[in-house]
Amino acid sequence: MKTMPRILYLLMVCLVPAMTLADTVVIAAASDMQFAMRELVADFLRDRPRDRVEVVYGSSGRFHAQIRQGAPFDLYFSADIRYPRQLVAQGLSAGPARPYALGHLVLWSRDRDMQGFTLGDLLDPSIARIAIANPRHAPYGRRAEEALRATGLWERLRPRLVMGENIAQTAQLASSGNAQVGVIALSLALSPTLALQGSHVRIPPELHSPLVQGFIVTRHGAGKPLAQAFADYVQSGAARAILRRFGFEPPPEGE
Repeated sequence: MKTMPRILYLLMVCLVPAMTLADTVVIAAASDMQFAMRELVADFLRDRPRDRVEVVYGSSGRFHAQIRQGAPFDLYFSADIRYPRQLVAQGLSAGPARPYALGHLVLWSRDRDMQGFTLGDLLDPSIARIAIANPRHAPYGRRAEEALRATGLWERLRPRLVMGENIAQTAQLASSGNAQVGVIALSLALSPTLALQGSHVRIPPELHSPLVQGFIVTRHGAGKPLAQAFADYVQSGAARAILRRFGFEPPPEGE
């Protein structure tokens, strides 16, 4: 009986170092990454059973503002690399902004066959509402506005536009029937949910500026080995393969 406390003590001493190796990081991610990020995190943690990666999804612009105000995110994945670069310039990152993907914009509908559909077809009177992300703080919304302006459709279609807070909410507006067509991210159109519900067609990329997506380890994440490990993983071949499955291309050279 006298030896039990000593045995328990030795067990605790042995376990404490292993327990302290566990770490948690919090990621702010653009909502176009919602499905791809789940697979990235699962793959990353496969050999790290004690660690945790928590992800919050939303609009890139909103997260940019929150990080400037001190939000405790360790990594920030933006649908537009310009936002992370601004944080780097403001001294709010632990390193440079790194590109991780090139996104694509599509027209998606729950009820229409989108094969051969063009932006000009949005003028069809039967299309009463068109969902886009808010261009003020969502990069996909900004590119949607650029494409509609490039084709001379912005002012003509503006009364029919309904705006989502972010690109995931925009997809929800279309999938719920609150909009007949949605201008959404290809990564969401290829998700298990939307791929079975409707169809999509790509918007010609030359109609808008490229959706070069980038990330940073934030100043809050500086010194966290798990944050740096995830940053390195995202640029690995395994991560790129997952991103490709959701329609993301590798970022252009020189970004």
